[in-house]
Amino acid sequence: QVQLVESGGGLVQPGGSRRPSCAASGLTFGSYAMAWYRQAPGKERELVAIISSNGGSTNYADSMKGRFTISRDNAKNTVYLQMNSLKPEDTAVYYCNAYAAWGSFEYDYWGQGTQVTVSS
Repeated sequence: QVQLVESGGGLVQPGGSRRPSCAASGLTFGSYAMAWYRQAPGKERELVAIISSNGGSTNYADSMKGRFTISRDNAKNTVYLQMNSLKPEDTAVYYCNAYAAWGSFEYDYWGQGTQVTVSS
C-alpha cells in the first residue's frame, strides 16, 4: 500500500520560512518523479515544484522561482519543500505527489496535504 505523508505545515509570519516534508512508503521511491502542489481556498490545485526521480532536474511555477526549493533524499524516501520569503498568498494546503509511467501504465499517488498559513 502506497502512502505519502506530509508534515511540517503550520502558521508562519509573512517573510518567514517553512520546510514541509513528505515521507513515502510502499513504492520504489527512487523510480518516481516527485512534486508539490497546493490548493488555496476557492482556487484550483496548482503545481508548485517538481523534481526528477534522481534529483538531477527541478522545475518551478513562475511565482515560486527564487523563493521555493524542492529537494529529495532517496535514502530516506522523503521529499522536501523549502519555502522562503513567504507571502499571505502562499496560504494553502500543500500536497505531495508521486508519479511514474512505464509503457502504457501510469502510477499517480497523492498525500493528504499539510496546511500552511501565512499570516501576522
